[in-house]
Amino acid sequence: MAPLAETDVTQPSAPDDVPPPSGRKRGRIGYLLLLPGLAWLAVFFVVPFYSLLATSLFDPSGSDTRGYDMTYHVANYWNVLQDYWQPLLRSLWYGALATAFCLVLGYVLAYAIAFKAGRWKNLMLVLVIAPFFTSFLVRTLSWKLILADDGFVVNTLQFLHVLGDDGRLLATPVAVVAGLTYNFLPFMVLPLFASLDKIDGRLIEAASDLYANPVVGFFKVTWPLSLPGVVSGTLLTFIPSVGDYINAQLLGSPNQRMVGSVIQSLFTDANDYPAAGALSVILMAIIVAMVLVYVRRAGTEELL
Repeated sequence: MAPLAETDVTQPSAPDDVPPPSGRKRGRIGYLLLLPGLAWLAVFFVVPFYSLLATSLFDPSGSDTRGYDMTYHVANYWNVLQDYWQPLLRSLWYGALATAFCLVLGYVLAYAIAFKAGRWKNLMLVLVIAPFFTSFLVRTLSWKLILADDGFVVNTLQFLHVLGDDGRLLATPVAVVAGLTYNFLPFMVLPLFASLDKIDGRLIEAASDLYANPVVGFFKVTWPLSLPGVVSGTLLTFIPSVGDYINAQLLGSPNQRMVGSVIQSLFTDANDYPAAGALSVILMAIIVAMVLVYVRRAGTEELL
């Protein structure tokens, strides 16, 4: 039999001279892709912020249908600073303390997960985010039980003479900061783990080969490479903890009242919308200014 003739099964190649999209067309596509996000921000951020800013400038002595007149009453800002500067400073202080504790505890935990967990890494990450499966309110109420006057923690501290016989933890700054630290710790651990997990282990080995002890190697290699996670974690922890009011309300007393509690009370109980709006704008301005200064000083270009 004669051999079968070979058939050419080569597929026709795509033409190589297809022109790429023009720069103007690529620009239009980019703007179209941004439209959904911009629309979302406009509806759920810009419009509410404008409403809040306008409310903060109402004259509390007005008499329109809502009880206020728009007179651009800038004095509202000075009045709320005079009346509520203590809860404002207290919130910043509690937020800074909680962030510092979260950084220390979260860095140790993230470091252990990234470098020491091995095959248990995924399980430990699940355990970090497991508290989010429970309501924020339930988690805070659980701390109220843990720190109760007749609870195990207080009894142990009294036995060790750390607390007096009538000493307590509830309704103190310790309880509020402990609640803030616990509730926002996962926000610190996850960004830190993301930065630490990307570090090439050979860099740490190179530091050892160059006769650097573990402490020097950590501060020369590991810490600088993890700074993006440190900055992200501190921002994600500090910002919500300053505005939180659940922990202060459930674990504290009027002496530990935070600015979030004041704003909530002004809006819902006192119906003093201009004061509540002015205090909210002041808090936002302070946080934005602190964030910009902090990120600039930290020098992490990856964030902004």
